[in-house]
Amino acid sequence: MNSPSPHADPAAYWRANLRLVLTLMAVWFAVSLGAGVLLREFLDQWTLPGTGFPLGFWFAQQGSILVFVVLIAIYVRGAARLDRRFGVEEEDAR
Repeated sequence: MNSPSPHADPAAYWRANLRLVLTLMAVWFAVSLGAGVLLREFLDQWTLPGTGFPLGFWFAQQGSILVFVVLIAIYVRGAARLDRRFGVEEEDAR
């Protein structure tokens, strides 16, 4: 691991990291609760093409999981960007 840059502020780094995590968790919560529960009846008027499953059912069963996986990828990229910005990135392990 590289030594932290002399101007790196650990408190600012963790605030930025926490803001990123909370933002992504809010998106996941909105998709999970909103599309899978609160808007299920509205979304059920459409079906998932090729399957016949109601869209609200699909979001409740699969959609929130897929959104979570996408949010993990977004977090990885965002955390790497924060690490570079604050000078705390790790060396390549290859």
